[in-house]
Amino acid sequence: MRKARQRRALSMTSLIDVIFLLLLFFMLTSTFTRFAEVEFASAGAGSAASSQKPVFVSLAADSLRLNGDTLALPDLSGALAPHRADNTPLGVLVAARADVTAQRLTDLLGALRSIPDLTVTVLEPS
Repeated sequence: MRKARQRRALSMTSLIDVIFLLLLFFMLTSTFTRFAEVEFASAGAGSAASSQKPVFVSLAADSLRLNGDTLALPDLSGALAPHRADNTPLGVLVAARADVTAQRLTDLLGALRSIPDLTVTVLEPS
């Protein structure tokens, strides 16, 4: 007759070690940066045309032009001031070249967002 073998209890120590190592790995390899949101307004019904002409901003990977004049991103607010005629919102058309990164476009939109009374339109590349 055979003896009934008694089962050993399973040790959970190795499983806990593996889970702890995986948790540690994922915590150390992930980045904890804060992502910002850029609001886009969808096109709506047309409104009355403004008497002001919109300004044209051309964005490239290494340059920024306002109506053809090259300027730096921090100087954008001061460069837009002479284009305002009255208290109506100033229209800004933004055209990005194909070599522009999403971060550069986001930086420009963030700078434009801090300037009051602007209506920003991002043109779709053709």
